[in-house]
Amino acid sequence: MKKYVCDVCGYVYDPEQGDPDNGIAPGTPFEAIPDNWSCPLCGIGKDSFSVME
Repeated sequence: MKKYVCDVCGYVYDPEQGDPDNGIAPGTPFEAIPDNWSCPLCGIGKDSFSVME
């Protein structure tokens, strides 16, 4: 699964780890995260993340 990085603060969403503190279970692909999820560090929306190359 691809990792995604926040374009604002650099937080990396790793699907293998998920974001359990915010209700995203480990193993959840980025595409399956609800649209109202936001970066746990800076609070920016999901649409401000890019695929890590």
